[in-house]
Amino acid sequence: MSIWYNKDLDLPEISRLVNGKKNMAFFLGMEWVEKGDDYLVMRMPVDERTIQPYGLLHGGASCALAETIGSFASHLVINTKEKYCVGIEINANHVRSATGGYVTATCTALHIGSSTHVWDIKIHDDNKKLVCISRLTVAILEKKK
Repeated sequence: MSIWYNKDLDLPEISRLVNGKKNMAFFLGMEWVEKGDDYLVMRMPVDERTIQPYGLLHGGASCALAETIGSFASHLVINTKEKYCVGIEINANHVRSATGGYVTATCTALHIGSSTHVWDIKIHDDNKKLVCISRLTVAILEKKK
């Protein structure tokens, strides 16, 4: 059973919504990979845009990937004509470094309430090794009429 409000939204349309504007997802090279009934998958290159001075994936880039996928997951769950969503807390444990290729984030819901959503985001490298575990809390707010 799908958790998405707009079940018909496909990856090309999601990509246009998120990456169609020059924003952080665009500049860091984030790409949508998959949309399941209750999860999203997005990847990001480990390159000169996303590494820190030692050549390792920057923790902030991992957080940007986690916030992007989790915030958009909330966007897909709500009726955007009536509500909007904003990240209010992110936690990230960086458990392994990445030095090249891509890192891939998989986002699943821990809690979908009327006023908050909590997302579990796991980021793996190309060898399927865990790089980062993140939890994102998103506030769901009513649009002013």
